[in-house]
Amino acid sequence: MRIPVRKQVMWWGVAAASLAVTLWLLGQAVLPFILGAGVAYLLDPVADRLERAGLSRTLAVVVITFAVVIAFVVVVLLLVPVLIRQAWALIEIGPVMIEQGRVFVTSRFPDLLPDAAGLEQTLRDIQTTVGDQAGRITGTILGSVRGLIGTVALLVIVPVVAFYLLLDWDHMVEAIDRHLPREHAPTIRLLAREIDEALSGFLRGQAVVIAILGTWYAIMLMLVGLPFGFFIGIMAAVLSFIPYVGVLIGGATAIGVALFSFWGDPLWISAVVAIFALGQIVEGNYLQPKIVGGHVGLHPVWLLLALSVFGALFGFVGLVMAVPMAAALGVLARFLIARYRDSSFYTGQAMPEEPAQPIMVEVVPTGTVADRQRAARMAADRARSQQHLAEMQEDMSRRDDQG
Repeated sequence: MRIPVRKQVMWWGVAAASLAVTLWLLGQAVLPFILGAGVAYLLDPVADRLERAGLSRTLAVVVITFAVVIAFVVVVLLLVPVLIRQAWALIEIGPVMIEQGRVFVTSRFPDLLPDAAGLEQTLRDIQTTVGDQAGRITGTILGSVRGLIGTVALLVIVPVVAFYLLLDWDHMVEAIDRHLPREHAPTIRLLAREIDEALSGFLRGQAVVIAILGTWYAIMLMLVGLPFGFFIGIMAAVLSFIPYVGVLIGGATAIGVALFSFWGDPLWISAVVAIFALGQIVEGNYLQPKIVGGHVGLHPVWLLLALSVFGALFGFVGLVMAVPMAAALGVLARFLIARYRDSSFYTGQAMPEEPAQPIMVEVVPTGTVADRQRAARMAADRARSQQHLAEMQEDMSRRDDQG
C-alpha cells in the first residue's frame, strides 16, 4: 500500500529538523568534517578531469593534494604575513586619518553643517573609540585566526577528510543514489543537479573572479604607491562575492588612504579612483556574466540573508554552510513555486480526478475464443453423457435388485 505524501513529508521534515539540531549541538566539532566535504566537493571536477586524462583516481587525488598543500604553504608564508602587517598598520593609523578628516570638515565646510559642534564631538568620539578599541579588537581577531589555523582539527583532520572523501566521492554519490526513496528518486536527482549547478557555478566562478580582481587591485594599488595597497586590494576582492560590497568598502578605504597620503596631488588620487572604476566595469560587464553567469540563482540579498540567519543560528559553522544552504533552499523554493503555480490554489480550478484503473485486454490469435468455446461445449456434452450413463447403470442395478 502506498504511503500518503503528507505522511512522507512529515517524516522527512522530522529527519531534516533532527539533522539541524544535531549540527547546532555539535557546533565546532563537525566543522573540520564540513570543511573537508566542501573541499572534496570543489576538487571533484578536477579529479574527474585528471581521470579522463589517463590518471587513476588515486594518482589524481595525490596530485591534487600535493598541489593544494604547496599552494597553502606559499600563501601562509608569503601572503598572510604581509596582509596581517598592513592590516595592523592601517588600524593603527586610522585615528590619525579620522582626525585629519575631522579638521578638514570643520575648517572647510562650517556653513554646510547645521550642528558643527555636534558633528565635531561625534568625530572625536569615533576617533577615541577607534584608538581605544583597535588594538584589542585586532589582537582578538588575529588571535582567533591564528588559533583557528593552528588547531590540529583544521591542519590535520580537514586534509585527511578531504583526501578520503575525494578518493571515494563517486562511490559515495552512487551509494546515496541507491538509498533514495524509489518513488521520488527522479525528482530528487533533478533537484540535486540544479543545486550542484547553482552551488558549483557560484563558488568556482566567484573564486576565479576574486583571484582576478585581487591580482588587479593589489598590483595596481602597489604600483601607484598607495600605502596598504596590497591589503586593501585583497580585501576588496574577497568582499566582491557580494556584488558592490567589495568595491564600496575597498574603494572607500583606498580613496580615504589616498586622500590622506596624496593630498595636494590629485593625479594619484584620480589613479586610485580609476583603478576601482575600471575593476568594477570589467567585473560587471565581463567577469560576472562570463565566468559566474546569471544562472546560479544566488541573489545578493538572498546571500546576505542566508549569512545572517545561519550565522546567528549555528555560529561559524553556519557561516561556512550559508552559501550551500542558500543554493539548496533557492532551488527548493523555485521547485515549490512551480508546483504552486500548477496547483488549484493558484489557478482556482479543481484538480481533475485521477483516472480509473485501465481494463486489461489480452490480445490472442484469431479463432482462439471460438476454439475455447467449442472445447467448453464438448466438455459439457461429455459431462452430460457420463452423467446420463451413470444414471442408466444405477437404474439397471436397481431393477436387478428388485427382480
